[in-house]
Amino acid sequence: MVTIAPYGSWKSPITSEAITASSIRFEDVVLDGDAVYWSEQHPNEKGRYAIERWTRDGGIEELLPAPLSARTRVHEYGGAAFTVIDGTIYFSNDADQRVYRLDTSGATTPLTPEGDIRHADFAFDAAHNRLIAVREDHSTGAKEAVNSIGTIPLDGSMTGDVLIGGHDFFANPRVSPDGTQLAWLSWDHPNMPWDGCELWVGSIGADGTIGNQRLVAGGRDESIFQPTWSPDGTLYFASDRTGWWNIYRDTADGPQIVLAAEREFAKPLWVFSISTFDFLDANRIIAISFANGRWGFSTIDLSTGAEAPIELPSTNLGSVHAHDGVVAFIAGSPVEPTALVRLEVETGKLTKLRSSSDNEPDRGYVSVPGAIEFPTTGGQTAWAYYYPPQNKDFAAPDGELPPLIVQSHGGPTGATSTAISPQVQYWTSRGFAVLDVDYGGSANYGREYRRRLNDKWGIVDIDDCVNGAKYLISEGLVDPERIAIQGWSASGYTTLSALAFRDFFKAGISSFGIGDLEAMAQDTHKFESRYLDGLIGPYPERRDRYIERSAIHQVDNIRVPMLILQGTEDKIVPPNQAQMMYDAVKAKGLPVALVMFEGEQHGFRKAENIRYALDSTLIFLGKVFGFEPADQVAELEIANLAG
Repeated sequence: MVTIAPYGSWKSPITSEAITASSIRFEDVVLDGDAVYWSEQHPNEKGRYAIERWTRDGGIEELLPAPLSARTRVHEYGGAAFTVIDGTIYFSNDADQRVYRLDTSGATTPLTPEGDIRHADFAFDAAHNRLIAVREDHSTGAKEAVNSIGTIPLDGSMTGDVLIGGHDFFANPRVSPDGTQLAWLSWDHPNMPWDGCELWVGSIGADGTIGNQRLVAGGRDESIFQPTWSPDGTLYFASDRTGWWNIYRDTADGPQIVLAAEREFAKPLWVFSISTFDFLDANRIIAISFANGRWGFSTIDLSTGAEAPIELPSTNLGSVHAHDGVVAFIAGSPVEPTALVRLEVETGKLTKLRSSSDNEPDRGYVSVPGAIEFPTTGGQTAWAYYYPPQNKDFAAPDGELPPLIVQSHGGPTGATSTAISPQVQYWTSRGFAVLDVDYGGSANYGREYRRRLNDKWGIVDIDDCVNGAKYLISEGLVDPERIAIQGWSASGYTTLSALAFRDFFKAGISSFGIGDLEAMAQDTHKFESRYLDGLIGPYPERRDRYIERSAIHQVDNIRVPMLILQGTEDKIVPPNQAQMMYDAVKAKGLPVALVMFEGEQHGFRKAENIRYALDSTLIFLGKVFGFEPADQVAELEIANLAG
């Protein structure tokens, strides 16, 4: 029997407890022969990253004993925190950032000394019995850490040193199959790797030094992604020199495109572990690419360039690693939890090794998104995914339109995902509509679209969020008087700025969002310390823009209630920004709430905090939009709220 009840008040089995009770988040995937290794984050262990292994005969087993946690903080975002060589695991431990060996007996041995030097993105140099890795030295006392490519001896001597330096950033050191060459990426301020970076190759000498260094591709305005050696020793990589990230090979005559297509075969290098292609054998690549609102698999014949699509139910794909005709990857779809999957390409046999959640929701409560293209400012179009309310047990009274939550991804150079999000379903199963916006500046739509945000962050992103909501209003799909905007990190900035610079949204929720661009320019970590040069303008030369586009300086323009969620140990968006915004909005007399999560960094990893972030937002929206949630899920102190 269907119950008639107002939108927002529907009772849902997709609770915050159900979301965190058995959920995990996949991080790194590594193949060692036929064995598949991966790291997964456990919210119920305070966000610890465990290392798991699947083998054909043994199934799944957890290998890294608690409280050890395989996470690196290089670039703060990390990724590629471990590797595996013949069953032996080498990993960066979160608590002390030292690199350890975990042998097959379960014993751990430190390989780097105590001190503030971090490592990530490991490659094995067998000839010199060492790891080669990205190295980030915070021990010098300088304002910025010193990044390089360094060595980690495996003999326990702890005498690792810098191998390659001279640039602000490095990524993806890769040793050739015969052990004679090293490839790597480098770039310098103010570039981010998706703006432009360089691919280098050098010879590994008998003494371990890197000689005959040669620039293969890239530059200030060409982004290179994922250098990968083929089994026969040819170097492959993705480049966006045509406007799209396509795959190339290194030849004596320079880079040669493998397959020309107006599709993206790469993603922004926010974390080291991103992988979009690999080799099934010496003559075939298996790759993912984005088109028509979804990621898809295909194989590419390297001798002919012929492409053969592989049909899968998944729409969001990543962490592609292949070995001997088998590929392991992370896959998501709008109706099933994200999973680690193994595909035998020749037979088509698909095996789900591990699901991100044991609680697969009844599809009667799952909202399936539709990709929409809508008109936006300047005669252009933008993209988003629209999720209508969905709950098989409830319907709204005749004539009522649902409240809308507009959200966008972090980054801002990133993209939203069509993989099922329990957090989105939390809202849609309670009677909210959700619009997930890929505003101008997002990845997946080519370099020109990605560059729309250059100099215009705080303008283009807001316009696209507003125009996406207006499109739904024009289609008669949502209530124009109950439209909220929420965001995290970069989209938290979009949220705060939308409230300060547009008189459109009726409420806002910002999680670790940027309220003061100038403060961020002066007080953030090295990786993003010059990111705003491209998005806003160089600082302090264009300080005027930083002031003009910071919500903290335009509080008088904010006219609607606000909820602010923040971690106390966030190094990317300092918590004082959340406090300043709260104090300013409170002083103006507007309804506002601030929740500080003790010990959390950039993003909430502890189960209890993930739950409270969701539930307090529901209470907040119930108070300001005038509905009563089906169950009293949290207490929240909202300043300046009458009644």
